[in-house]
Amino acid sequence: MNNTQIQTIKQRYGIAGNCDALNRALEVALKIAPVDLSVLVTGENGVGKENFPRIIHDHSQRKNKKFFAVNCGAIPEGTIDSELFGHEKGAFTGAIERREGYFSVASGGTLFLDEVGELPLSTQARLLRVLETGEYIPVGASEVKRTDVRIVAATNVNIEQAIKEGKFREDLYYRLNSVNIAIPALRERGHDIILLFKKFVLELSEKYKMPPIRLTQEAQDIILSYSWPGNVRQLKNLAENMMVTSEEREISDETLRMYLPIGERSNQLIPITAENSNKSFENEREILYQILFDLRRDVNELKSIINASGSINKPTADMHEHRGGELTFIKSQEYPHTSATTQVKENERQNFVTVEEVRENDYVGLSEKQTESLESIEKETIQKALNFNRGKRKLTAEQLGISERTLYRKIKEYGLE
Repeated sequence: MNNTQIQTIKQRYGIAGNCDALNRALEVALKIAPVDLSVLVTGENGVGKENFPRIIHDHSQRKNKKFFAVNCGAIPEGTIDSELFGHEKGAFTGAIERREGYFSVASGGTLFLDEVGELPLSTQARLLRVLETGEYIPVGASEVKRTDVRIVAATNVNIEQAIKEGKFREDLYYRLNSVNIAIPALRERGHDIILLFKKFVLELSEKYKMPPIRLTQEAQDIILSYSWPGNVRQLKNLAENMMVTSEEREISDETLRMYLPIGERSNQLIPITAENSNKSFENEREILYQILFDLRRDVNELKSIINASGSINKPTADMHEHRGGELTFIKSQEYPHTSATTQVKENERQNFVTVEEVRENDYVGLSEKQTESLESIEKETIQKALNFNRGKRKLTAEQLGISERTLYRKIKEYGLE
């Protein structure tokens, strides 16, 4: 394929750059476009993967048919099957009428499945069947339907790692990966970074009716050596930010450093699980479960503080007596046995006062009818701590030895706002 054809494609789709890896990706896309094969486009976030499905469709035998782009990561797990394959009336709550899915409406054309690595396993099984036989069953239906659609998928997930962890079907991967197009990261494209920056500056100058900015040689050296974790998208945002907010039209290295983020981030394909964690937050349900577990732990911490109060703070002669469930106060300087959960550095608060805990023997023999008194004591304890700290919740949480989140919830529960 000659260079002239490649340059024509770049101009048509707004692609700038001349690195060998980019030219090779465009060449592969144009070669396989007329052949009805499934294609998998891989690359990091922000490299411009969305351009290649369109190039493939526009140069295929299906170019006069429909092209649909679906972001699989943006559709909730509970509705993804309905979106892709359609559903019958009454198939689930809210299905008030029959609906065609993308595989039906895109029949004869091309369906671009972006972030295909985010699909749940059940949907992956359905997708595999469509790719192998062209058949699918809408949600709530019993009749098999057929479709003639070409699949172009894209992902920034490390699929091979996902397969090892059981998050992605190996057979689906090989079915999608008939042809792989790997898009290079921006940091691997050398002088293309400068060309892209100039392209964005000219476009933004026309858009905002402002004089263009330009980089000094020192500033160019910086952006050439920067890692660009956000790739082309990050470079465009940087150009737009400097174009609008910088008073200077010539960007020096010092000015540029003010706009580039400090610190490095990972540039690799997104793993399914974090390297240093045994937990996977692949979906919102697992995140919700973890939050609930954290809340339960905080509640148990507060209960432990109250139930162990007798062993934590023993009354002394210098303390007021505990009468009728009423809590009294003492100065921490006069009370040498303050627990670690309620102790505060004296140089920060000279007159810190701690809430006296309820004695351990006050809880002996509590019946079910008396559990309400525990809540009253807890409520009174929190109220007095809030009054002492003049409503400052952070200090109150530190004094009580609980998290701010637990304190906020207790304040709302007892109506202490």
